[in-house]
Amino acid sequence: MVRRGRDVVQASARAAVVGWLITAVYYFYQYALRSAPAVMMPQLSDAFGLTAGGVASLAGLFYYGYSPFSLVAGLAMDRVGPRRVVPLGAAAVGVGAVMFASGNTTLAQAGRFLQGAGGVFALIGAAYIATTNFPPSRAATLIGATQMFGMAGGSAGQFLVGPIIGSGVSWSTFWLGMGVIGLVISGLLYALLPEPRPPAATGPTTGAAQSFRIVFTNPQSILCGIIAGLIFIPTTIFDMVWGVRYLQDARGLDYASAVLRSATVPLGWMIGCPLLGFVSDRVRRRRPVIAGGALALLACLGWILYGPADVLPTYVLGLLAGVASGAAMLPYTVIKEANPPDVSGTATGVVNFINFTFSALLGPVFASLLLSASGGVTPMALEHYQSAFLPLLYGVALAIVLTIFLKETGPAAKAPVPTALAVTP
Repeated sequence: MVRRGRDVVQASARAAVVGWLITAVYYFYQYALRSAPAVMMPQLSDAFGLTAGGVASLAGLFYYGYSPFSLVAGLAMDRVGPRRVVPLGAAAVGVGAVMFASGNTTLAQAGRFLQGAGGVFALIGAAYIATTNFPPSRAATLIGATQMFGMAGGSAGQFLVGPIIGSGVSWSTFWLGMGVIGLVISGLLYALLPEPRPPAATGPTTGAAQSFRIVFTNPQSILCGIIAGLIFIPTTIFDMVWGVRYLQDARGLDYASAVLRSATVPLGWMIGCPLLGFVSDRVRRRRPVIAGGALALLACLGWILYGPADVLPTYVLGLLAGVASGAAMLPYTVIKEANPPDVSGTATGVVNFINFTFSALLGPVFASLLLSASGGVTPMALEHYQSAFLPLLYGVALAIVLTIFLKETGPAAKAPVPTALAVTP
């Protein structure tokens, strides 16, 4: 009987590992699609008859789907579990990629929105599986590992897709092929994700409105979203949309070199997310690691925009900026620790919603600032990029300040005070 129980537990653990892994692979896929437009802006501009700013706005529609559907995805995880909704999200991304490949502007806009709406189920689903099936002491490490998969996709969306487009593969063929891959992933998710365990009968189920009220009225939740968003936008807006153009226009690099250097930022995220999550779990604190990562990002971003070129070894700045940016995932752990366990999925949805609302709303703003600074002249000069993206530095500095007001939720903060330290008169 004991052995049978042990076998059941081991089988459940294996199912959780497989479920997390295939969902993380889905996250890799959708992140590759998220970053791919950065390496084909001239082709997309010609195909849709748009300016560089217009293409940036088209690519940014991803976040208009990603941000609000974070709330839907988080609530769905708490209500019905990943198996019933994550495969639908992957199918939506696949269909969105096929629509984008059509070359029709209206269909491409709807497809890009659909890619974001469906893509958000990858991160929310993987984080939900990780935090509900594994020990809390591994929370930051596993969420960091999840983001590692995503940023591996982000890097592939530049490092691999750039040469593919450069070799002569048309942009529409690429998107059509990725759409088919999305539908295949959807089928694998449905086949491999485990059925959710029935909830323990510990009381009445928290309603949807009540779940949102609990999370949104907690000031720590709002702080988590703002801090994550301010640390994220140098990657989502600057690197993944304008990074290649910046390196070509302002630093004089050829296309292939610019793609490789831009891809080092998501490559750094691959290292930084699990590394900073591991460090946070080892020191048993969240705030010092968030602040330290943001401070390092501020220094790297300042050098990228204002520092002299070719002083540091090639690729170092982008890699370090990506490593430091991994601190943006720690608020995803903090928000779960700062809210009740039964709203775990909703909490992840809320932090993701606030985070990527920054990208959705500020993407067009930065594109407008850049075009205004350049006066529509192409290629744009270094001072144009410096003028447009200076607010990114202020945003990261603000994230460091806001971390002071973030409640420490790491295991060290919950550790009981040793009784030997209590002095009685």
